[in-house]
Amino acid sequence: MNTPLIALLLLAAAPPAQKAKELAAHKEWEELYLAFAAADPSAYPEAQRPSVAAPLLKGCEALLPEDAVMAYSLGERAVAFQETAGGLRCLARAALKTDQRSAAEDALKKGLEHFPKDGAFALELGRLQLADQDSEGALATLQKVPAKSKEASEAKKLLQLARSRVSEEGAARREAERLEQRMNGEPGSGDTRQARATSGGEVRSASLSYESGVGKDGMRVRQNSRFAIRYFNSDRDFGQRAEYEGKVVSALDEAYDFTQRTLGKARERQLNVVLYTRDEFATHLGPSYAAAVAGLYSDNAIRMNDAAELTQATKATLVHEYVHAAVDELCPGGGGALPRWFNEGLAEYIEWRYLGLDGPPRGLRDAMRGRAKQGLLPKLSDMDSKAPITMSQPEIAYGTSAMAVRELVRLGGQEKLLAFIQRAGGGQSFQEALQATYEKDFAGLDQAVRAALSGR
Repeated sequence: MNTPLIALLLLAAAPPAQKAKELAAHKEWEELYLAFAAADPSAYPEAQRPSVAAPLLKGCEALLPEDAVMAYSLGERAVAFQETAGGLRCLARAALKTDQRSAAEDALKKGLEHFPKDGAFALELGRLQLADQDSEGALATLQKVPAKSKEASEAKKLLQLARSRVSEEGAARREAERLEQRMNGEPGSGDTRQARATSGGEVRSASLSYESGVGKDGMRVRQNSRFAIRYFNSDRDFGQRAEYEGKVVSALDEAYDFTQRTLGKARERQLNVVLYTRDEFATHLGPSYAAAVAGLYSDNAIRMNDAAELTQATKATLVHEYVHAAVDELCPGGGGALPRWFNEGLAEYIEWRYLGLDGPPRGLRDAMRGRAKQGLLPKLSDMDSKAPITMSQPEIAYGTSAMAVRELVRLGGQEKLLAFIQRAGGGQSFQEALQATYEKDFAGLDQAVRAALSGR
């Protein structure tokens, strides 16, 4: 089939661009969103995409004061059709109002990259970084506000605050470095004692206290009985290493505790956690993997992509992958004994819970509802032998899988889910275990997901 014909077929299945303008004229914002929630921008000729983006942006701006959730959904679709400065600004503001700080940061960074003369992006990104205690990042960002922009005056005030905080943090870091050197028996300033030699071999800790060293592969290693954290030094000085490792330790302990509370079981054996920058991840696992995945669990190790800075999104991914590690230990036959959709759905559902959600984010939920109404929601039987990421719309597949797990939790709670995982991962066929535990088959669970999406 030739390319023009494919484009025509895709366009025929999508709402016409004029529909967006008509719905916006009548301020039918929810109908506008639902009409274009699942629409693929690439199905429209490039010249038509702005005529869809503009009404979506209009809805985002109109609803922002009173319905930030719908405003965010409209803004997200507007930016998908055309990345304008106005669209990215509205998306960022809506994301902040709905406590989606990572999404706001992404929108502001994209705006700063594509519209550097618009001072609003650097100003608001710098303000966000200050609120997140990233004083050095804020300092670098706020310096990008154009001197002649209307935001320059406010940026100047925030720059003074950022410089003050950087100075204070530097002093605190030097003091922490001095104390840690003393605790480790290393020479501090003016100390002429012989420094204690560090071992180049592997260190195994039997306690929850962390021990640091350098592995045979040249990676920094900090570990206790639960985790062995590994990363390349990346030119960090002593104080920076201590600060970075402290943040990683905190994030891992949080992942452990949250999984223990939510799933009812955490991993007992030590788990390797390898933290890569994006370039390191591409070097070790390939550029296609680096572009597609935020992290993965394999061979008794979580491997995190782009983990040079620990954002809320990075922490959520860490929780997701930690669930895979816990399930791998929980199942007598290992996590691979479970269907991929269930394994991924469980991790995705617990990630939602970590982010404070009981179901899919608003935009994904509406897209799933649209697919369900059209009878196009992925079926669990179709995903029994396929990974969600290989489906035509991976985000929808992941969401459907997670909704199925959510329904199982609703039906039987935490203890029943754990018993089911052990039964299904211990030799009994998954569908037999599903029927025995929940009295449901794939079709019944599909129906439960559709009912949950429809609100019935």
